[in-house]
Amino acid sequence: MSLEEVLKVVFPLLDGVDLAACMMVCKHWRCIAKDDYFWKCVCAKRWPSVCKRPNPPTVSYYKLYQTFYKRQHQRTLLPPRLSFDELEFFIDIWSEDKLIFSEVVPGPVLQRGIKIPPAGICDMLKFHLEGPEYKMTLPVDPSFTVPWSQTMSVSVLVGRKDSNKVACIINKSLFDYIDRTASRALAFDYLVFSPNYPFISGIRAWISLLFLEDGNDGVMDVFGIELDFCDAANSREEVLWLLDMLDWN
Repeated sequence: MSLEEVLKVVFPLLDGVDLAACMMVCKHWRCIAKDDYFWKCVCAKRWPSVCKRPNPPTVSYYKLYQTFYKRQHQRTLLPPRLSFDELEFFIDIWSEDKLIFSEVVPGPVLQRGIKIPPAGICDMLKFHLEGPEYKMTLPVDPSFTVPWSQTMSVSVLVGRKDSNKVACIINKSLFDYIDRTASRALAFDYLVFSPNYPFISGIRAWISLLFLEDGNDGVMDVFGIELDFCDAANSREEVLWLLDMLDWN
């Protein structure tokens, strides 16, 4: 069996990424791999109904795959209209009915984050804080303690200094999940977007209390707060665009 015959047996079994990689090997492989039959095999795995037509809905099946592959992987955002310099976050935390934390946090402070985690935190939380992923964290100094037995709740508003408008991020949500293995207590709420974006919904804002555990006293010693929008935004630019779409009043 010749090399060309072998390639014609193997190429229909490949996915689009691997088939495209084969086109980069040499001119001969590229010439074989551009045969639209192989790209029809790729498209049939993703969109079987498209391949029931006698002809592709675009110029070729190769073009069809190329078009939607590009759309899936190119997510270049325009520069955000907001900046963290223009924002301030109003964070209030209650234990039962007692207010235990209340701060106005400038946007740049959340960007700076927790530079040096305190000694004694668990390995999982240390790995998270020192990891490369984008995060917004606030050191709590002095720290505050909360007994395990008490119910905690939180509210978070964000304000724009350029327009004196405010939007709600979290509205008196309970910290109803405590992950003791990661030393985090979590609460969330669903974001409310401007009527200009009627088809956007179901995106949550999360807030976490980062704590050290004192087993003798039965309390959590909170040294930091983390805010994230991991349902939809995982970079500074994505977070700013998400905040820009909130229902500002």
